[in-house]
Amino acid sequence: MVLQEATSFNQYKGRLDISPSPSAAQTTQGRSRVVYPAEYGADTSGARDSSEAIIKALEDAFSLESEAELLAGVKDLGGVLVDLQGGNYTISKPIKFPNSAAGNLVVHGGTLRASEEFPTDRHLVELWASSTQKLPKTSSYDNLYDKKLQQPKGIYYEDITFRDILFDSGYRGGGIFVIDSARIRINNCFFLHFTTEGILVQDGHETYISSSFLGQHSTIGGDPGERQFSGTAIDLASNDNAVTDVAIFSAAIGIILRGQANIVTGVHCYNKATGFGGTGILVKLAGNSQTRIDNCYMDYTSIVMEDPVQVHVTNGYFLGDANIVVKSIKGQISGLNIVNNMFTGNPNSKVPIVALDGEFGNVDQVVIDLNSVDGMGLRSTVGKQSVAGNGTKWVADFSGVLVFPNRINHFQYSFYSQGGPDNNKFVNHAVTNVTNNVVIVESDKPVNGVVSFLVEQ
Repeated sequence: MVLQEATSFNQYKGRLDISPSPSAAQTTQGRSRVVYPAEYGADTSGARDSSEAIIKALEDAFSLESEAELLAGVKDLGGVLVDLQGGNYTISKPIKFPNSAAGNLVVHGGTLRASEEFPTDRHLVELWASSTQKLPKTSSYDNLYDKKLQQPKGIYYEDITFRDILFDSGYRGGGIFVIDSARIRINNCFFLHFTTEGILVQDGHETYISSSFLGQHSTIGGDPGERQFSGTAIDLASNDNAVTDVAIFSAAIGIILRGQANIVTGVHCYNKATGFGGTGILVKLAGNSQTRIDNCYMDYTSIVMEDPVQVHVTNGYFLGDANIVVKSIKGQISGLNIVNNMFTGNPNSKVPIVALDGEFGNVDQVVIDLNSVDGMGLRSTVGKQSVAGNGTKWVADFSGVLVFPNRINHFQYSFYSQGGPDNNKFVNHAVTNVTNNVVIVESDKPVNGVVSFLVEQ
């Protein structure tokens, strides 16, 4: 009976061909399109260092033959999958992608944790070719061209996807560093314990970060150590990127935007509170921002903009005196729209919903209006007021509402005369003053009247 069962099983096995699938270490022809770092010696339990094994697995993935290209010079790997198999991998050095330009690859499904030997100035995963140069943290990025040669900068990695991965930096550096790359996706990932940046993107364009969580410390708010939060969750010194449906729960700065034409939408920032010195979103590219911040939840942490040009903030919710601070670098603002947001704060503090940090000499096309405010100081570039009186002067003071001091570009008024001492309703009247955000209307005769004012900055 046992012999018959074995014979039947062997025949069945042969028909199903359940022999082990070829690994990526085999010859190129007929290779599997899935690479398993565990087959290279990576320890899924995290007890041993797996850095070299994961790097070797990536090198094999990049060595797959292909005649197809994505961008010119970027080899199309055909959708090869680097499967972490739900492993918990300890690494002592960055998982640096191979230098050869390539793309169309997915890394997914596991955890990467920094060991105590991991360098404090690096990131767990680095898309960083040896021929590219990292930007200083203070630099901004405003184009894709080499300023000397006036040629497009090189792209080394394209269409690389990271998904379903937990990046634990162990308070020893950052999570992911992406440089000179295009169309990178970071989806459904979790970043913990970074001290530099959870995600750092420099040069290149179109890195899409979505459905992810980032925090230096694992907390859900009200953390007693919040004053000591440091690091930056996301730093984008790059153009044309998108951050969507992301929660940032601890860091000194939630998002820094150092490039143009970036969009941030559906983001919840409850990192270090502004009252403790934190910033939710910092629009750093002074004078050339071209940024859209839409439908975000700023939870006790503010948005700061440096000389914003073409910046749009709309449909946001600002809680706990979180506001928008416009900071002067060269004193210019152009094309700034702050509309249709909700602000809620402490009625006793009366923090303004929009505050100026410094003086601005060049202001153009700024609209701050239609915002709902509860317990904070309303600020707007549009003011409306009605003043009733019986006499010859009606004064409307907009200095407590208008954003910019001593700046009214346009004004209108209507005069409703109810009659004077001689029951004469028809009097001459005119605007006699528009300075320091105060508008004065005077009449040549005493009259009981109501003057309605409309001003714009």
